[in-house]
Amino acid sequence: MNRFTAAFALFLIAGSAWAQAYPNRAVRIIVPWPPGQATDIAARVVAEKLSQQLGQPFVADNRPGAGGSIGTDAVAKAAGDGYTLLAASSGPISIMPNLQKVPYDPLKDLQPVSLIAMAPFALVTHPSFPAKNAAEFVALVRANPDKYTFSSSGTGATAHLVSELFNSMAGLKARHVPYKGSAPALSDLMGGQIDYTLETVASLAGHIKAGRLKVLGVTSGKRTGALPDVPTLAEAAKIPGYDIGAWIGYAAPPGTPKDVAIKLSSEIAKAMQTSDLKERYLALGMDPASSTPDEMATFLRSEQARYGSIIKNANIKVE
Repeated sequence: MNRFTAAFALFLIAGSAWAQAYPNRAVRIIVPWPPGQATDIAARVVAEKLSQQLGQPFVADNRPGAGGSIGTDAVAKAAGDGYTLLAASSGPISIMPNLQKVPYDPLKDLQPVSLIAMAPFALVTHPSFPAKNAAEFVALVRANPDKYTFSSSGTGATAHLVSELFNSMAGLKARHVPYKGSAPALSDLMGGQIDYTLETVASLAGHIKAGRLKVLGVTSGKRTGALPDVPTLAEAAKIPGYDIGAWIGYAAPPGTPKDVAIKLSSEIAKAMQTSDLKERYLALGMDPASSTPDEMATFLRSEQARYGSIIKNANIKVE
């Protein structure tokens, strides 16, 4: 064994031992959103489990601002020692870089760790809307170009892009009405000023159960646990391949040891199997998810390309 081979072997052994001892102090999770937002809640639920399983505190640190880019950039520039993580999500990672300049490259400046949640959307209308199901809805809107309106929480927001993909794949032409947030958009939908919207199941579930909104389908490729009786739009509206929603995950600064990322992803997968976590996610309108670091890296590349294509095809621009 030559000197280089011996040194490399010692490096691998030392790295493996370091990963086994990880963590030996508190781990900070930067959440680039305010407390109470979906990414914040999902990240905290998983952090509690990691604290229990690994015996060290996993502490949320909220750094909101600029659509999530401030906190995301802070992690991209942090030390890759395994003690800073990012509560990552679709907006600042998959969408924003396609719409405007951001101070980080999400595919190069972050080490993927694991997905932790998928947040499906649902197609809803006012209860008086004439279509009884998704197939009737598509037929009616398709037959009346530009007659109907759909709302979103803002131009370029995830809800807007989810809707644009639905309209495109279903062959619909409708007028987009952007709002500053989902609450006013839903308020006008329930008031009859807007014809339809696609929003997160988490924000819609209460209105659906109270009868204030009529649900026609969910955007995920399979039914969601939060609305188990509601079909997917792929099946109900006959749009094969329509499968989209928001995602939430954990990422780390560049240079974070791969062994640490793998250890964390393994612990997250274990946490996702616990009944109490599943119940909490169900109440939040989310579906549990997990992945290896490599699987998440592949997913991120695919999502950025897909949202880039939606933005380009719909000619979406943010002022």
